[in-house]
Amino acid sequence: MTRLTLITAVALSLIGTIASAKTLATVNSDIGPVIASSKNGLTLYTFRNDKKNTSNCYDNCAAAWPPFTASASAKPNGALGVIKRKDGTRQWALNGKPLYFWAGDSARGDATGDGVGGVWDAVRK
Repeated sequence: MTRLTLITAVALSLIGTIASAKTLATVNSDIGPVIASSKNGLTLYTFRNDKKNTSNCYDNCAAAWPPFTASASAKPNGALGVIKRKDGTRQWALNGKPLYFWAGDSARGDATGDGVGGVWDAVRK
C-alpha cells in the first residue's frame, strides 16, 4: 500500500463515513496532508469569520474563496454536513465549519491559501 493510500485511509476513517469517502480525500501538500475534494483534489479551507453552520463569505469573498457546494441530493453524514447559504445554494461543512476552495490553487495538493489574511486555514488531516 502506498503512503498516500495509507494516509487517505486513515484520514477517511477519522472522518468516518462512506459519504465522506465519496466527497473528501486526503492529499499531500507543501504543508503536509490536507483534506481536499475527492472530485478535483483541490485543498479545502475554513474561514475564521464564519459561525457554526453559517457562511459569512459572499460576493467578492466567494469569488476568491468559492464555496464547496453540495448537490440537492447530498446528505449530511457524521462530521460532514450540509448548510444552506443565504443565496439558497448548499455548501459542505466539516464539524459545522463551511468548506471553501481558494481561487489561487490550481493543482492537486496546492495549499497556497493557508493563512491568507490570518483568517483562512487549510483543513488538515
